[in-house]
Amino acid sequence: MDATNLDPHTAFDENETVAAPKEDGGDMQLRNLSFSFVRGSDPRAATCRGKLQSRRCKLNQEINKELRLRAGAENLYKVTTNRKLRDTVALELSFVNSNLQLLKEQLAELNSSVEIYQNENHDGVIPMIPLGLKETKEINFMEPFSDFILEHYSEESSIYMDAIADMTDTRQASKTPSRDSLGVALLFRYYNLLYYLERRFFPPDRNLGVYFEWYDSLTGVPSCQRTISFEKACILFNLGAIYTQIGARHDRSTERGLDSAVDSFLRAAGIFRHIYDTFTNAPSMDLKPHVLDVLVSLMLSQARECLFEKLKLQTESSGLTVSSDVRVNDSGAPQSNELLQLFRDLAGEAAQLSLEYNEMHKNIQVNDTHTYLPECWAGLVPLKAELYRAMAHHYEALSIDVKVAIKKGPVPVASSKDSFVGNPREALRVTQSCAESEEESASLISIKHTHLREALASYEEVQRLQRMCRFLKNKKSLTQVIKEANYRALEQYENFRTQASANKVDDSYDLVERVVEASSKFTLTLTGPDFTSYKVEDPFKRLGPLAIFSARRHWTAPRCVRLQKGSPIHHAIRDTVTTPAHDKDRCQYKEEMENFGFHVRGDAPVIIAHVEINSLADLGGIKEGDFIVEIEGMDVKWFSHQQVVHLIQSCGSVLELKVITPMDRNYLKPLSSKGSISTLSAASSSGFSSGSSSPTNTTAQHEPIMKTSTKSRFVGSVSSSLWNPFRRTPSIAKIF
Repeated sequence: MDATNLDPHTAFDENETVAAPKEDGGDMQLRNLSFSFVRGSDPRAATCRGKLQSRRCKLNQEINKELRLRAGAENLYKVTTNRKLRDTVALELSFVNSNLQLLKEQLAELNSSVEIYQNENHDGVIPMIPLGLKETKEINFMEPFSDFILEHYSEESSIYMDAIADMTDTRQASKTPSRDSLGVALLFRYYNLLYYLERRFFPPDRNLGVYFEWYDSLTGVPSCQRTISFEKACILFNLGAIYTQIGARHDRSTERGLDSAVDSFLRAAGIFRHIYDTFTNAPSMDLKPHVLDVLVSLMLSQARECLFEKLKLQTESSGLTVSSDVRVNDSGAPQSNELLQLFRDLAGEAAQLSLEYNEMHKNIQVNDTHTYLPECWAGLVPLKAELYRAMAHHYEALSIDVKVAIKKGPVPVASSKDSFVGNPREALRVTQSCAESEEESASLISIKHTHLREALASYEEVQRLQRMCRFLKNKKSLTQVIKEANYRALEQYENFRTQASANKVDDSYDLVERVVEASSKFTLTLTGPDFTSYKVEDPFKRLGPLAIFSARRHWTAPRCVRLQKGSPIHHAIRDTVTTPAHDKDRCQYKEEMENFGFHVRGDAPVIIAHVEINSLADLGGIKEGDFIVEIEGMDVKWFSHQQVVHLIQSCGSVLELKVITPMDRNYLKPLSSKGSISTLSAASSSGFSSGSSSPTNTTAQHEPIMKTSTKSRFVGSVSSSLWNPFRRTPSIAKIF
């Protein structure tokens, strides 16, 4: 079935700045939903848009097949020396090129099916240009991500099978997003998930074996890259395409529908501008800078077109129609200046639209973008430029009030002279005044006549442009708009000629081209993508804080350390009887917990700040700068400093933990840059010390050994526990 024959089922103030409207409660509830509830539309649904996208997918696969055949034939043609074989290959190449040209024409025909994306009440409105979605091949993240988790993070991949499967399903769902807010939320959330995916599984120094292959939306040529930036750009392009389809679907016969369409087109323009500013060296043609620039201009022009239609709708709702042949009200008096100003505003807006579409057409022709754009798009842009030029002249003619001049007719100058016999000076003044009034009336009549003729000439050019494009001549809604506008202008011109027949129309005004000055009351503001409005959680959060446990960082495999202390050490620093209550508690706490020999600091993850020489920690293999990832079989990568200290205290005399050693840098030393890591920002610390050694792996202490450095360590601990008003996190204020 031909895609073009499918049935579609699927007041601004002056100087107003057009931006995105405020979100309602439904959108906020949508954003608060769990990501697992957001899924794409059913690709098997027999909707016109679904059929169109399915046919696009098949065409892309056929184009890819023909491109591979052509590449193989060209390579064979280059290496072979057999003349007969070369002739055979050349013949096959001609067939392949013909098939490719035919497939690309079919794809251009699909892109030209703009009426399918329009609203059901699209009769009498100019069709908008929507973009089709980019197609992609399926990717299974299970095997490469599982291997990377086991190799890089040294963890069991079976724990993350559900998260990996959810990522695969989410990407599959993003291929067929629904044409509503749910589809927008799906693409936004998948884009935000790519942030975590890139930092968890895509190291800059190696290839993971995951390739992202996308088909060009305009040419159908596939492009394949292993960088996740290409995936992000394609998702954003589809997001902009969804906004264009949503904007084209809105009912433009109401002011509310026009407002929604303006918002959608401005959001699409903002997304294409974001791709233009952010991503470079795009492999596909639809992501090239000059193509994106044309798309941004197209979306802005279509948004302004909706504003023009809204102003026109407001004018017609005030009881004034364009088909009025005479600018008078029911009493026969000339219309008010407010109504005349409305027509001047419409003329300025139409002239502005004509100017923008003309500039867009020149830009398309200069940078050879027309060779990649669908023929329907390349033909519709100059047609709209000429159509709005005709409307500008038509509304400019309506803004000229010549009713008084037509009713007065020519002034009888001879009778005026006779009434001032004997007063030649007064007779001369009256004669000059009558001549100026007659000249002014004739000038207004001739100018209006010229604008109407310019409008009719432009409408004829519009009809010619439509007949010349084979994709536009079958657009029923466009044909209806052009015929109705041409009929109104022709009726206005004939009525004007009839009423102005008694007056002299100066044909010399027709020799001078009348130009309508472009002006607009609206300032369009691009609405960039708001990624923060669609927050998602890291599906691989269990791997640890992203600042440390990412694909860009390197560390050793986790080491299991078991520390066992012997009898407690008693330090007779002060008499426990005369010591205040808080000091007594401090001394007792030191007796119980001083025997492990290491200090910790920081949050998520906690880092080993200091290891005492010949202590249990030192002999057990703990090093300064190590991260604690597990204590007593409990994952502590996300634990705070206080939680880790409390967990160590509850372990008693035996402590089993897992630590890792960073290989890329020492996290105890802050970076020279302004950026900091959460581990270094924590100011609190905790220490565990021991005075003797024990056998390796199971380190224990049997005899208490008095240390000479007890006093110095005690003083240092007390000084470190003093309150510091500039410290970010409160100190533990414990002495060990």
